[in-house]
Amino acid sequence: MAENSSTDNVEFRRLQGCSTDTENMDIIFACDGAASVGQVGNHVAIDLTNAGVGARMCCTAAVGAGSEAHVNIGKRARRVIAINGCANRCVSKIMEQRGVKVAHEYVIATMGVSKIPTLDFNEADVERISKKIAEDLGYDIKAKN
Repeated sequence: MAENSSTDNVEFRRLQGCSTDTENMDIIFACDGAASVGQVGNHVAIDLTNAGVGARMCCTAAVGAGSEAHVNIGKRARRVIAINGCANRCVSKIMEQRGVKVAHEYVIATMGVSKIPTLDFNEADVERISKKIAEDLGYDIKAKN
């Protein structure tokens, strides 16, 4: 007998389709590396996506793997936002290698977050950096309660 999925009978909030309305959206590609700065970068992308400001995160790994659909999402986006964790700039380099033009680039490690080999992070850093990027990009996001 098959077990029920943990998602059975759960209603999830669905994101706007990034492949269907790309030209009208900013697409965020973020680091999700195994260090504090990668985790902060990923959570900043989640915050900006959830803020409903016309920006949506997309799968950086799929672009790196050469998924034509994901590369085309980046190429058709209104603006591409690259959120790198550290000075390696992996996200930006992946976009460059695939011919995706980055409009705005951020490096979490230069924004007051130390790179530590941990998956833990400070939520206050996520909120602070989300607000900073939102301000830079002209998004109107509300502070978390």
